[in-house]
Amino acid sequence: MRFSWRRDDSGRDIPDRDNGDIRLSARVFGVVQGVGFRFWTMGKADELALKGVVRNLDDGSVSIEAEGPEQQIQKLLDWLRSENAPGRVERVEESISAADGSFRDFRAR
Repeated sequence: MRFSWRRDDSGRDIPDRDNGDIRLSARVFGVVQGVGFRFWTMGKADELALKGVVRNLDDGSVSIEAEGPEQQIQKLLDWLRSENAPGRVERVEESISAADGSFRDFRAR
């Protein structure tokens, strides 16, 4: 897959694809298990028409892979960092790459 890179408004390099879809790979740390975090994340992703997966990890963090338009991915990131996210998010580590279209919907695992 070939794509070019461009800078977003925050100065990050992100892939620039014709269809505008990108992939967010994120890990969310804090009190994010046992508080409905995956359920609420699925709802937010559905609201934003994103595709991907959210899963609990053994270390107590949550992993999110989401694909969709850059604007919608940014809204998900903003929500993850807001007081509206369930539990207590201490930090979010993310990386952006080109979407590969491997998801059909958004699910919890």
